[in-house]
Amino acid sequence: MKIAIAGSGALGCGFGYHLQKSGEDVTLLDNWEQHIEKISNDGLNITVNGVEDNLKMKMCRPNELNEEMDAIFVFTKSMGLKSMMESIDHIIGPDTKVICLLNGLGHLKTLENYVDKKNIIMGTTVWTAGIDAPGITHFNGQGPVELQNSDPNEKEGALLIVDMLHKSGLNGVYSDNVNYTTWRKACVNGTMNALCALLDSTIEEVFSTSTIDSMLSGIVTEFATVARLQDDIELDIEETITYLKNLAEKVGAHYPSMHQDLANNRPTEIDFLNGAVAEASKRFGIEAPYCQSVTDLIHAKEDIMGIHSAPTK
Repeated sequence: MKIAIAGSGALGCGFGYHLQKSGEDVTLLDNWEQHIEKISNDGLNITVNGVEDNLKMKMCRPNELNEEMDAIFVFTKSMGLKSMMESIDHIIGPDTKVICLLNGLGHLKTLENYVDKKNIIMGTTVWTAGIDAPGITHFNGQGPVELQNSDPNEKEGALLIVDMLHKSGLNGVYSDNVNYTTWRKACVNGTMNALCALLDSTIEEVFSTSTIDSMLSGIVTEFATVARLQDDIELDIEETITYLKNLAEKVGAHYPSMHQDLANNRPTEIDFLNGAVAEASKRFGIEAPYCQSVTDLIHAKEDIMGIHSAPTK
């Protein structure tokens, strides 16, 4: 299968690596020139769960790939989704499957502007990753990659992608309610990502603080309220908090992506996470003080660092 990875940062490289190792024809797409040059010349240097490897991979800018793909995995930052879809329009054919594994909320509406709904597959992953230098990444985890077709009549297409991921070692599973897992993943990023970024700490350090229970309860309650009102999704608050704590035990040494963004002077995805919950709460006539404060503090930190804030949806 011809596969493009649209947005080949840490997670994109990790997925591309696994798919190529299992025999798929993979092309990495990105706009970071140093990253492209390093991988094109020296291959991808990647450490997967502590094991180092180097793999020669094709990589170029999105506008330099000139053939239709069978499948495209989208791994941009939330605020970069629109521009990426515009730049890869020429490689999307009538049967090209587009698999979205982005953090954040509201991406299906954006994708529908560029792809027939029958070809959109939404999903979540709990694998973690990071970039150590151009062309050098690490990738960790063993959790599931949950996928579901957006069009109820297109389950067969989603199952093909699930099978491909499973065979590649990425633990693909089919979900009958990916909206639920998307909201639960948003809770992961709205707590771990945001708090680690604000406190300049690893997940383990944040989850060891004396205030973690209060912070988790406040943020998760606001996410759960909006999930119910906006998408009719029922998140069990206590179960979600338990899930977050169990996950933190497994990936505690990790600095999540929002922390990595600030460390590298890049804008964060906060407007598609806590910011999205705060804005939705206003529409419903309720307050979300935790999410609003977290969003304001992240943007304040971006301002102090001179980072151009990401546009809101």
